Amino acid sequence: MSTEPINPRDLRVSDAEREHVVGILQKAIGQGMLSLDEFTARTDTALAAKTRVELNVVLVDLAGVVNREPGSPTAMPPQEFRAVMSSIKREGVWTVPREMAVHNRMGSSEFDFTEAVINHAEVHIRLEVLGGSVEMLLPDGAGCVSDEVSVIAGKVENKVGAARGGPLFVLTGRVKAGSVQIRRPSYIHIGSLTVRKPWKLSWDT
Repeated sequence: MSTEPINPRDLRVSDAEREHVVGILQKAIGQGMLSLDEFTARTDTALAAKTRVELNVVLVDLAGVVNREPGSPTAMPPQEFRAVMSSIKREGVWTVPREMAVHNRMGSSEFDFTEAVINHAEVHIRLEVLGGSVEMLLPDGAGCVSDEVSVIAGKVENKVGAARGGPLFVLTGRVKAGSVQIRRPSYIHIGSLTVRKPWKLSWDT
């Protein structure tokens, strides 16, 4: 048996957790958020779920009725990203969790969301930055609010703002003697060649 820690998403669920999720689905249909057919299909999926990730898939677009309080069977811990005197980078096609915790201590963290799979209306990111830098590259249409971030001898530069039409990134936490930059890429088109800044080449097909 592997000694590596188990991802919380892969933890097995109990009958009580399945029943809790069915209760949420019942609340959603009562609010007109689901049709009867959708409720039936999602209930079947919930009752057959074996892990948290299988169970939560029926709730991904029902954030308004999901109990996110600590201790709730459907409350998922944030996915953690740690850079301690090192660097981490996420780019290309990757799945963005609903909640992220970025711990940066004299390190470099880069998150490119432009090609990522984002299945949530809001992405909450908790920052704990002591020195170093955090850079976030957001796709067109996405917005970002960072007013709740506490800054001491550092900088948070949000060049995106709370735009509408795409997922909203909500930043909280603390930045001390470090920097956080949130922006969108810019593009230059030369014939069939597209040049993105930060630098990335692609060709139209």
